[in-house]
Amino acid sequence: MTTLFISDLHLEESRPDITDAFLGFLENRARGVEQLYILGDFFEAWIGDDERTPLQEQVAQALKALSDSGTAIFLMHGNRDFLIGEDFCARAGATLLDDPTVVDLYGTPTLLMHGDSLCTADVEYQKFRKNMRNPQWQQMILQRPLEDRQQMARQLREISMAKNQGKEEFIMDVTPEEVVKVMEEHGVQRLIHGHTHRPAEHQLEANGKPARRIVLGDWDKHVWWLTVEPEKEPVLDKQPL
Repeated sequence: MTTLFISDLHLEESRPDITDAFLGFLENRARGVEQLYILGDFFEAWIGDDERTPLQEQVAQALKALSDSGTAIFLMHGNRDFLIGEDFCARAGATLLDDPTVVDLYGTPTLLMHGDSLCTADVEYQKFRKNMRNPQWQQMILQRPLEDRQQMARQLREISMAKNQGKEEFIMDVTPEEVVKVMEEHGVQRLIHGHTHRPAEHQLEANGKPARRIVLGDWDKHVWWLTVEPEKEPVLDKQPL
């Protein structure tokens, strides 16, 4: 039994190398595993399940093939693709997860998150996130014409890139106190998340006991994945893209 975790692929038409790497990952590494979790920012942008670009359809078909082969696929929203809905998940054979979600990983309760909600020092972003995750706001946006949403996505991306260039590094990383708070709220000793593009394993203390935070890597220059198996330590691994 094996469970794999990935995040922050940022799939988009301008990076066919990442798409090719992902398709190869599904065929060569994910085929035959018990579960595959994708913890957000799977796509660089998502403006609604009705867009259905060739890239989106290709990815959905590849995921569905893996699902049909017996691998359970779970997908969590990120800050780039929080409008992914049940229609896409049905086409991809995937189950949409809440952020956060606690799962039992071979006997170890494990908290899964995208990770952006942990970056509480970025007060401006947290206000933006709260608005973007409002179901009423999302419904209003999804009712707008596809062309309007495409333009909005381009504008939001440009604004985000400009603002991030001026932010200090610590602001865009997780707040340690928030990590402990969230882990204690959920009563877990292990947290897996993405978002920060800082792949690593961190030892900490939560609930008065040793705990571990595992950060997944982004698919820019490397393919990153986490392997979890029964009675073994999780292994964070990479290979050149």
